[in-house]
Amino acid sequence: MDYSKKFRVKPGSKVNLHKVDPAETPGFNSKEDAGDMAAQNVAKLAELQQLFYADNRFGLLIVLQAMDGGGKDGTIRHVMSGLNPQGVEVTSFKVPSAEEMDHDFLWRIHHAVPARGDIGIFNRSHYEDVLITRVHKLIPKDVWQERYEQINAFEQYLADNNIITLKFFLHISNEEQKRRFQQRIDDPKRNWKISSADFTERKLWDDYQEAYGAAIEKCSTTTAPWYIIPANNKWFRNVAISQIILDKMESLDLHYPKPLVDLSNIVLV
Repeated sequence: MDYSKKFRVKPGSKVNLHKVDPAETPGFNSKEDAGDMAAQNVAKLAELQQLFYADNRFGLLIVLQAMDGGGKDGTIRHVMSGLNPQGVEVTSFKVPSAEEMDHDFLWRIHHAVPARGDIGIFNRSHYEDVLITRVHKLIPKDVWQERYEQINAFEQYLADNNIITLKFFLHISNEEQKRRFQQRIDDPKRNWKISSADFTERKLWDDYQEAYGAAIEKCSTTTAPWYIIPANNKWFRNVAISQIILDKMESLDLHYPKPLVDLSNIVLV
């Protein structure tokens, strides 16, 4: 199954999240059917990371967006588990600080973009500025509408500088979010994850689905594609995302650079 093709949102295509099944698991009938594919992908990514770092021509930016409880943390924990922490940086974007508010909305984002040879993971991202700002009417409509093109221009600029951007929307159902929130309530070890904002935002589910659909539709480009990943089943989410990242890295024709010294002249004593 070519998940890169199946879940990629083609530029210019219409997006209606209500018509996308968050529970589908194409290629597999069950978790057992998938076997160890996710673990195998993680191992391959770990091998490729060293080559990616040595090649040093590209940076890789992985953007994760989802409704609350959608599995961003779990994706990072499982899919990226085999990577060397020295070459990976996870950035979680919270409410902007006073300093960040005094700059343009992409200022803090650009600061966190990975260097060539490194992998950067955004847990939430610049897309919050066309999501929460839209849903809660924090800024005028004409302001957030202009941000789609500004985001596209920014991501194109990154591509022009060999920063590859892969954007994943972890798509869960309203019922699945409710089930996961209930688990947090019932499990004392998960109580700390509960916040009043989770339940306030849940009431705005349809508004967020519309905002996400618009952002994905307007900002899925050839150079920075969006992938809508069915994420009700965590095991499938991990398989699909790891495979898409792996396919992209394998397509880069990575190679180790030539040694800086003539190895034939080196004699160990």
